[in-house]
Amino acid sequence: MKSSISRRSRLTAAFMVSALAFAGCANSSSEDGDGGTKDTSDGGLSKSEIYTTGIVGEESGGDPVDGGVLTIADFGEPRSLDPTVTYANGATGGSAMAAIYDTLMRYDFSSQEFVPQLAESLESDDNVTWTLKLREGVEFTDGTPLNADAVLASIGYYQSKYAYNALTMMSNVADTKKVDDLTIEFTMRNPWATFPNMLAGGAGMILAPAAYKDPESFKPIGAGPFTFDNYAPGEELTLNANKDYFDGAPHLDGLKFVWLGAVDDEPKLEALESGAADTAFIRDSEVIEDARDSDVSGMMFATGLGTNLWINNRKGRPGEDVRVRQAINYAIDAEAYNTRVNDGSGLPTKSLFADSSPWYTDVEPTAYDAEKAKQLLEEAKADGFDGKITYVHAADASSQAAAVALKAMLDAVGFEVTLDPLRSVADQVQRLYVEHDYDLAIGATTIPDEDPYIRLFGALNSQSPTNSSGYANPEMDELLVELQAAASPEEGADTMAAIEELWNEDSPGVGMAAGGTFQPWNDNVHQMTPTTETMFLYDDVWMD
Repeated sequence: MKSSISRRSRLTAAFMVSALAFAGCANSSSEDGDGGTKDTSDGGLSKSEIYTTGIVGEESGGDPVDGGVLTIADFGEPRSLDPTVTYANGATGGSAMAAIYDTLMRYDFSSQEFVPQLAESLESDDNVTWTLKLREGVEFTDGTPLNADAVLASIGYYQSKYAYNALTMMSNVADTKKVDDLTIEFTMRNPWATFPNMLAGGAGMILAPAAYKDPESFKPIGAGPFTFDNYAPGEELTLNANKDYFDGAPHLDGLKFVWLGAVDDEPKLEALESGAADTAFIRDSEVIEDARDSDVSGMMFATGLGTNLWINNRKGRPGEDVRVRQAINYAIDAEAYNTRVNDGSGLPTKSLFADSSPWYTDVEPTAYDAEKAKQLLEEAKADGFDGKITYVHAADASSQAAAVALKAMLDAVGFEVTLDPLRSVADQVQRLYVEHDYDLAIGATTIPDEDPYIRLFGALNSQSPTNSSGYANPEMDELLVELQAAASPEEGADTMAAIEELWNEDSPGVGMAAGGTFQPWNDNVHQMTPTTETMFLYDDVWMD
């Protein structure tokens, strides 16, 4: 079991660390009237306008044209097309895997609901019992049928490997059974309104039985609109159109995912502008803001807690004392931190969500208050705390600069901070997620608007294996169960406000900034279909 825990921790933390690798360049900015930051050098969009989830630009329309290969300047190289080995997310090969395997469901950002993709339907009257209907006659590309047995086996394989979010699914699904060859019934332990999101992500990528039959030789066989062609490590992954796709052959002849080998995102935007790429995955806040101000079409995925500080709450750590955690929270000025680290790009906030998110609450975040921080710290010291605390961080230049900024804020109120740089992602995984050997560490919870429950459950539930801080409060556990039942931001507004109030009170971590990714595309690209986890589906895409 220990090796399984280490493995699923590695997948989560690798993505978390990758989210911290970016620092923007200086922007000329001032505060606008609603708390966003507006670029005054060219009259650009406010930060709140930029960091809002949704499609940017208008579809030009016209009749679809067949042919062509879509080139995607991607973010992370998956290295494996087995969704149990990598992270089924847009940043780490999720879109390529969805093209091969398809997903049972997808998230429709226009209607703001989960809709069938590979499945025919997924319905529930009470959000406890969910009935999945499969389409008749669908086959994997090796000719075997995509039926209930194949779906159950694929999901079982996904869970047995403790793949991304598999533990959340296993913790919440009480029973799964085959009703007939095309019907499966899932029974939840508690009402789960966003359960369809599980089948829109990695667990919903259905693999042919032959794909994982030989544990030593995985084969990327699915029923999606594209098939595997070639993978050249460090260079490109190419897929060919599946002419027998159940919903009709794709318009494109194929897809080509390329990795430009650069740490920053500027080369991707340059490739897009030159036509060397047709679409690109961008996470650098300054590059996002430059692209958004250029009126390029694309999809913006905004997230809550794009950057946050985790405080180890476990016994024997300084953060076991809530006064220490609160002192850290009061000592941090998110806007000053962002100015020093990101030169003004990005959206600093201590709130769980940016004010542009439908999940934003009116709960006031913990304001910067050095005197309050000093008072709480002195109280903790009077009871024996020596004021010493260690901050674990990556060793690259950007992370070092962030560490210095954070240390200065904490030292200023009386902490004695020791910086502990780690050389690799593997080292960080071991310390944060396996050994839990840290006091403070930067993270990226990246809470999406379409389903905040999964991320918050993973980070804050007392029994979650991905709860790296060790935070445990029965009241928070109960609130997460309430959030699980909420089908919309309107239904979950009161619960989210209560979660945020408890987040501020207990201070298991500190919000630093909202986040987001932007995937722009050129004017000759049409019908890009975004879905959950910053992924795209390409079955309807065409180019003129």
